[in-house]
Amino acid sequence: MYFEDNRNDTLQKKFGILGKSAGVQSMLETIEQVAPTDISVLIAGESGSGKELVALALHKHSRRAHKPFIIVNCGAIPAGIIESELFGHKKGAFTGAQSDRKGYFQSADGGTIFLDEIGETPLETQVKLLRVLEQGEFLPVGSSNMMKVDVRIVAASNRNLEKEVDTGTFRKDLFYRLKAITLVVPNLRDRKEDIPVLAKKFANDCAIRNQIIFKGFSEGAFQIMSHHRWPGNIRELKNFIESLVILEKGGVIKTDIVYRYLNAESSPTEYNPLLPVKLDRNVEQAERELILQQLFMLRREISEMKEIIVKGLQVRPTGDDSPEEYSPALEVLPNDGVQDISDDESSPILNPQMMGTLTAAQVEKELILRSLQRFNFNKRKTAQALQMAERTLYRKIKEYGIAKED
Repeated sequence: MYFEDNRNDTLQKKFGILGKSAGVQSMLETIEQVAPTDISVLIAGESGSGKELVALALHKHSRRAHKPFIIVNCGAIPAGIIESELFGHKKGAFTGAQSDRKGYFQSADGGTIFLDEIGETPLETQVKLLRVLEQGEFLPVGSSNMMKVDVRIVAASNRNLEKEVDTGTFRKDLFYRLKAITLVVPNLRDRKEDIPVLAKKFANDCAIRNQIIFKGFSEGAFQIMSHHRWPGNIRELKNFIESLVILEKGGVIKTDIVYRYLNAESSPTEYNPLLPVKLDRNVEQAERELILQQLFMLRREISEMKEIIVKGLQVRPTGDDSPEEYSPALEVLPNDGVQDISDDESSPILNPQMMGTLTAAQVEKELILRSLQRFNFNKRKTAQALQMAERTLYRKIKEYGIAKED
């Protein structure tokens, strides 16, 4: 294990890509194998996941490292001029072409060209890209003479190109020519264990760049960030961390701060069940709600709540040999962690002395009751918060005899 960790650290430093998750480790090992070759590479991954960083790593550790690395965002170039941008044009080729112009491929000669969002290119342009891949030559717009070029092509797309082939919007021959080596960049939500190291890196870089004192993150802050889905992936995390460092300069980034900024960025019409805490709550309240939410999510991950309650109960012998019902899943929540933040002795979930005697049904009842109270017994909002069908919520309210206090 130590050897594997040490090797992973070495690869991270070598390629400038942080992460110890399985997906990142696999990607780094593939980069190490592929980078020294001239083979074309297709990088797949969602927007903001770091595809450009992977392409740069491939270039820097190739025999072309001393030659140009040209980045082309194919999705940002209008269809009418993309061929001129890629392959150049001759004077008089079209209105406004007042002189010869080199294209990106000619500029990248001897080096690497990174075609980001290649799925956005028109079909007629894809034909010419295939010729460059297979023959190493292209025809500038308005020219009758082929130009030779020695370029390594690294392409990327956030689309499913295989589906694009099926729908006829991407050429099959180009797809199979590119996909000989495919590197998959994992989404940030699939590598949550990497969030702390990435957050620290972005925060320190931002603090140094802007000459701001940065005092770090609390563990609770990392926990909350790890439960956000980050649809914008690493790009979103980087922007979020930089905002925190600049706007909260000089202080430790704690739980309530992360909650506040993440909630502020969420759509007001889209409820986020992972961030149910109101903005006016203090740190202790926020952490308490996090524990409750985590406990509920743990119970839901196994199967339906009712099935867990029925099948998950076991018998544990006590000192006087009398049976006592308990759920082993509850024991994953450490008593000392609850005790540190508990100031409500009336709550059986937050009282460490009572925690060991609770059944799963009692915990579920308490979660439902506290959620109802939070939303002033609004059934629809409560059901959304608990990720539960309203009909199921009504049934459980009746089953547990929960009533609104006057």
